[in-house]
Amino acid sequence: MTLFSAALLGIIEGVTEFLPVSSTAHLILAEKIMNIPVTPNVGTFDIAIQLGAIAAVAVVSGRSLKKSWRFFWLTVAAFIPTGLIGFLLHGYVKTYLLADVTLILWTLSLGGIVLILFEMLLKRTPRLTRIDDFSFPLAVTIGFFQAIAIIPGISRSAATIIGGMMLGTDRRSIVEFSFLLAIPTMIAATGYDLYKSAAFISSQDMLAILIGFCFAFVTAYISLKWLLHFVKTHTFIPFGIERIAAAALVWMLV
Repeated sequence: MTLFSAALLGIIEGVTEFLPVSSTAHLILAEKIMNIPVTPNVGTFDIAIQLGAIAAVAVVSGRSLKKSWRFFWLTVAAFIPTGLIGFLLHGYVKTYLLADVTLILWTLSLGGIVLILFEMLLKRTPRLTRIDDFSFPLAVTIGFFQAIAIIPGISRSAATIIGGMMLGTDRRSIVEFSFLLAIPTMIAATGYDLYKSAAFISSQDMLAILIGFCFAFVTAYISLKWLLHFVKTHTFIPFGIERIAAAALVWMLV
């Protein structure tokens, strides 16, 4: 992998990680288009640069966890089902699903259709406009929705956002909660993956990982801030369109 490729993949990771478009799908499809071979080293790189996105969300949302113990425990409650399901199915997903480009294209495009239809059909006024209004059963249920995103291409944030809005939250509060929930979820998932794949990291890989990390951090920070402002006045329909367009483009190219 060239350093330019590492920087480009870092940008893709940072921009897409917290948007409801599936960063995993965009990374895998970008690597396919760029003819980057599927190797353990590349897989480890993809995992390691997520640390940049984790650092960005910790900077943006970490203060909320410090300010309120209730926010902290709501996040823990939501993480429990995700953590358990992720731990149980991690091996199967890594072995059978993560390299299945056809599956990823289908989940990416179908997820886009679901986002568009959901926004068009959901007409009720949100009952919950602040995370303070969330109950613990609601948080746990959102955690189950997030667990669906263990299937590559679904998108963790899309599953969380749709689940939350179905349960009565408004866009901004569920986006903020999705950011909080990303902290333990991504730390656990990335930490576990790195523990399993640390042997594949060589000294030559470290510079590429560092570059990818830095670009992922900067672009994720910008993406997080932008999304919080965007959802005040916009729906998620543009992200649904992007998912379908990205899948269609890759169908034509590969």
